Amino acid sequence: MENIYLASESILRYIVEFSTLLLELFGICILVFTAIKSFVFWLKKDDSIRLQLAQGIALALEFKLGGEVLRTVVVREWAELGILGAIIALRAALTFLIHWEIKNEEKALAPKEKQ
Repeated sequence: MENIYLASESILRYIVEFSTLLLELFGICILVFTAIKSFVFWLKKDDSIRLQLAQGIALALEFKLGGEVLRTVVVREWAELGILGAIIALRAALTFLIHWEIKNEEKALAPKEKQ
């Protein structure tokens, strides 16, 4: 029975680590794609550059936050859990601030679109 438990734990750890890496990779890819797209908008002098960049950063942070939440599944020590908790709190605060900025930028762009 103990062998089954150890094998299950090993499989779970592998799945979580792979999934975490995948989510982190998605976040990085989204961030790089958004940066390149925003640079193109900047070259075209597009007014929506800040909104596009903020939305891309928010989406990338959501994927990275998902990876951190998954990582808490395999934490073994309280110190490690504290560090993960701090990272999650910081990323959640950043996501909240970026969403707030997105709303403000959408309000600022709305009068320009009506003209």
